[in-house]
Order: sequence, then structure tokens, then C-alpha cells
Amino acid sequence: MIDLKSMDLTELTDFFTQQGHPKFRAEQVFVWMQRGVTSFDEMSNLSKGFREELKKTASLTYAECYRKQVSKRDGTVKFLWRFPDGNAVESVFMEYKHGNTVCISTQVGCRMGCRFCASTIGGKIRDLTAGEMLEQVLRAQIHTGKKVSNIVLMGTGEPFDNYDNVRKFLQLVNHPKGMGIGMRHISISTCGLCDGIRRLADENLQVTLSISLHAPDNETRDQLMPVNQKYPVEELIRTCKAYYEKTSRRISFEYTMIRGVSDTQDAAKKLAGLLKGFPCHVNLIPLHRVDGRHLEPSTPQDIARFMKILEQSGLTVTVRRSLGEDIDAACGQLKSKTEQALTERGDIS
Repeated sequence: MIDLKSMDLTELTDFFTQQGHPKFRAEQVFVWMQRGVTSFDEMSNLSKGFREELKKTASLTYAECYRKQVSKRDGTVKFLWRFPDGNAVESVFMEYKHGNTVCISTQVGCRMGCRFCASTIGGKIRDLTAGEMLEQVLRAQIHTGKKVSNIVLMGTGEPFDNYDNVRKFLQLVNHPKGMGIGMRHISISTCGLCDGIRRLADENLQVTLSISLHAPDNETRDQLMPVNQKYPVEELIRTCKAYYEKTSRRISFEYTMIRGVSDTQDAAKKLAGLLKGFPCHVNLIPLHRVDGRHLEPSTPQDIARFMKILEQSGLTVTVRRSLGEDIDAACGQLKSKTEQALTERGDIS
């Protein structure tokens, strides 16, 4: 069946006109889908006959909430969504003074293999469709009863490994007849797929680009991130500078603080030299422990020392606030408990 929720308004119009229906039907259905309806029967301004016809030819992507966890520390909400094919992903809803943010997944699993991340354990199963990404935002808004104003594509999966579907999702969530979330309120995080960065630069979208750097040199980054063997640090930084020159959009570099690996004074000096003179932002991320990974987080003292070296070199630096760690919803922890949750519900053996 045709997945209507992954279609933009132009594609919907083409689909309905080819079926002999007037163009206005496309907008009616589009608006209903962007409100989060789960069945054609909820589309009350469509005739019963038309709704019955849609049931035979098309489907509505739907994410079922299998688990909702609320952090006792900070109120962060983590959702486990299950799709009709049995695959599941997680997303996280966070409240900030500047608005509500939802962190969504772009793939079921991940094939990037980063050594500190739970999302890549077990590898990639499949890409998510644009409609499945949209569902995570819509359902989070419906289940919390709070409007989503910001989106970050930093959950399970590598967005640029699923570029076309991510691009379609951006169109859907940005559409003024839908959720209408502005591109400047959307952040995309990549582990460093230079081809994807170049594609994004060519499209000149006003999203915020975040680069998961996590090490200042090839030797260390090779150990932490297999992607570095294809796109080494020097090429990644050149690509980022070209992106900035083309878009004038400042890049955020994410840097996980791992004790004795990425948090040394030497690493700080290398990072300062690597980014010197480049208009960017460095976001230091305290490592969050993951079952099966044998890396330790930096001490607060080491993070402060590292930050001071970067600031003295003229870089803008912040330390990311850890949200939802008590429910495994912090950076690098998504998916680590998904299989356990489904097993507890009796959905997998």
C-alpha cells in the first residue's frame, strides 16, 4: 500500500488527481495527517465512500507508544515507539526555557560503529521513512500535551546515511499547513559523512549542523569512530569550512569527554589548533556509561581544565547538560534498553 504520511503536498496532489479526485482532497488529507490522526475514519470532512476507498489503496504510518519513561531528576520523557513491522526506535522529549525539544531517531539501529554509543550495538536494521520520523514528533507532542518547537536529529541512526528520507521529513515538518517548525529550529547531527555535508551545503537549508567530532586527531578518532577511516579529520574539517563559506551557518562540534582518551591537555591543545580561527561552537559532552562499553567519563575537574584551554584559544565552548540519564535517555544511550523493553512486554523472545 501507498504510505501517504511520507508524501509531501505535491506528491499527494499528484496521487489523488491520478486517482480521479479533485486537488483539494490532497490538502485535506495532508492537514489531517499532520494533526496526528491514526485512521482515515478520523478525517471527518471526507465522505465515507472516499475514506473506504483510501483504506483499500493507502496506509497511514503510525508509531505505537510501547513505553513512556519520565526522569525523576529533570522531567525528561523517553518514548519507545513500535512500528507495524515490529521494529522499534526511541525518542526523547526535553523541556527548556526556550521551548520544548524532541530528539528523534532516523534509523532502526546504526552501522557507524562508534565505540561509545549504544545506538550502534547490533548494527543497522533499516532506514526510517519520512513519515516514521514525523510520527515521533507528532506522538511526542500528543502524549505530553505540550507543543514541540525544536527538533534535533540526534537519536538512533546516522541522518546522512538516510539522507533522502531525512530531507523529505524536513519538508513535511516545516510545511506551513502542518507543524510549521522552522528550519532554524532543527538540528542535524552527523558523525562526519562528508558527502552528506556537501549535499546539505548545496541545498543551503537553514538547519543547524552538528558534527560529532569526539577526537582531534586521526589516531584517536580511528579508535573511537570507524567512519574516520573513510573521512579523516583533515577532510572533515575542510568540508565543514566549505559548508560555512557556502551557507554562513555556524557549525557546532560535539566532543565527548572520555577519561584518558579524549580529555587530556594534549587533546585540548590539538583541538584548539584544529579549530583555530573557524567560527564555530564546541559542545563538550560528558560521557554516559553504556552497558557493554568499557569507557569511563572524565572528571568534572578534567572537563573544566579542557574547557579553559579551548576558551583561552578563542573558541566558544559549553558543557552539555545531561538530561534523562536515569532513564537511559542521555546522549549515546538510546536503544540500549529497547530489546529489554520489548522482551518485558512479551513482543520478542
